[in-house]
Amino acid sequence: MSRFHLMLAATLGLAALPAIAADTAKDNAQKDNSREIATAAAHAGMAAGAESPQMVKSHLQHVINCLEGPKGADFSAVLGNPCGSEGAGAIPDSKEDGKKKLEDTTDLAKRAMAELNVDKAKLMAAQIQTDLEK
Repeated sequence: MSRFHLMLAATLGLAALPAIAADTAKDNAQKDNSREIATAAAHAGMAAGAESPQMVKSHLQHVINCLEGPKGADFSAVLGNPCGSEGAGAIPDSKEDGKKKLEDTTDLAKRAMAELNVDKAKLMAAQIQTDLEK
């Protein structure tokens, strides 16, 4: 092989590295969403123990943000994303067989946010925490 062909092959190989690294990072994120789930569970616990209705709702929104990620239908950037550096959201980062449970948990978090009785919302948040820790 000529020197030109060797340099061309090396250049093309190096050009492909960012794409390979991005695919590997995506695969790793999809294999391990445990940090996002743990953060969501922690915020569900904070909602369950919150003193004010506003804090209950804020922490429940954090649960939704961690589970859905920034591209989720119910994501709200206003309150921040405690999982922002952990991935694209637990649901998008999940394998297909784990998504249903997380989607059901997200639905429970949305119902808890809509609950007018704060004590009921806190009980729902405690259930969310338990579900996520399983």
